[in-house]
Amino acid sequence: MAPKNLNIFDDSGNILLKKPLADRMRPIEIDELVGQDHILAPDSMLRRAIEDDKISSMIFWGPPGSGKTTIARIIAAKTRAAFVSFSAATSGIKEIKEVMAEAKYQRSAFGKKTILFIDEIHRFNKAQQDAFLPYVEDGTVILIGATTENPSFEINSALLSRLRVYVLNVLDKEDLLKILNRALADEEKGLGKEDIDLPPDAKEFLIEVSDGDARVMLNVLEVATLLAECVNDRKLLTTRLIEEASQHKWLNYDRVGEEHYNIISAFHKSLRGSDPDAALYWLARMLLAGEDPLFIARRMVRFASEDIGNTDPMALGITIDAMQAFNFIGMPEGNLALAQAAVYLATAPKSNSLYRAYGLVEEEIKKTGSLPVPLHIRNAPTRLMADLGYGAGYKYAHDYKDAYIKQDYLPDKVTRRKFYFPSNRGFESEIRRRMKVWTAANVKEGKEEEHD
Repeated sequence: MAPKNLNIFDDSGNILLKKPLADRMRPIEIDELVGQDHILAPDSMLRRAIEDDKISSMIFWGPPGSGKTTIARIIAAKTRAAFVSFSAATSGIKEIKEVMAEAKYQRSAFGKKTILFIDEIHRFNKAQQDAFLPYVEDGTVILIGATTENPSFEINSALLSRLRVYVLNVLDKEDLLKILNRALADEEKGLGKEDIDLPPDAKEFLIEVSDGDARVMLNVLEVATLLAECVNDRKLLTTRLIEEASQHKWLNYDRVGEEHYNIISAFHKSLRGSDPDAALYWLARMLLAGEDPLFIARRMVRFASEDIGNTDPMALGITIDAMQAFNFIGMPEGNLALAQAAVYLATAPKSNSLYRAYGLVEEEIKKTGSLPVPLHIRNAPTRLMADLGYGAGYKYAHDYKDAYIKQDYLPDKVTRRKFYFPSNRGFESEIRRRMKVWTAANVKEGKEEEHD
């Protein structure tokens, strides 16, 4: 239970709250940084560049709370260059021009370099990014960008070619535990003077709810500490209190960013790989992170034709039913309809024969163009069309045994082409058997015609 009144002022009216815990605990030396050893090991190129103050333009690409801004601040503390920092979320062309003008002045008047750090650089549009290009190219500024989005998609290719990309990894549980323990023990910048009781189960839950984001973890810890009641003169942080402080579990997902495409790809490949457990996992990841359920349903409809096709003709109907069921009952109950369809698709026999067949047909049409329809399978609704031979010689299938008779239905130029090659799995094995029967009948009829 949280206390009824949370007083943030002391007796003199001074505010009790300091800078946020996450900001106070931000490392100021490379050795204090937790994680990212793959780019900041003692003999790494980036570390040597920072320590020798020989920074070049670069991009830090990684998930939230992985240390992008922290590394930039460490560079700011180490460099003898002018260091300018601003966020793309709150700045525009006007601010860019002002910074560039000052950088030019510093360079011409004092021979001093300017390092420009841009947080959330992906928020700048292409035109705004173009404004940096000449200044990066002529060395007026050294650009350091930070982004959670894939630079390949979000940064102009001309600008990106002049930047070195450093990929930061999501922090693992061991990394988060080190950061958490440091915050609990540090009496100067952390919570060491708070006398906090954080049981192992609550600590584990806090790390899990942070989802690899150190900033989220420290923010939740700080809020929980403010809400905590004292038990035996100690602030007890229970799992329930951590849950209350966090409000919900943060999931690393962006409905328009790279993670959106990564997870839908994982879902699709899990279905194709016949793994219902993985399919359900990725489905739930998307739904819990706020993905549009109908986007997922549409992808499953596509999958039913592309990866299953006629091996199980019911697959398409089941996915359509799932989409309609979701539209009928909505969330969260409708999620089960999507889950049912996902499991069905994952466990259905697979074939891409239909997908490949349609691709072959498209290629043939692009190559041969608008070939005329054979006269014998054209309709002849007028006397003139009949006189011209429309429909002449057409064989009505139902007049023959088993409603089948050999007949050409393709244009003359492609009459021998084959496009659909069914597999021997699921219902396609039956389709394959039927096609073999018809082929054998064609061969027999051909021989009889030759004999006659």
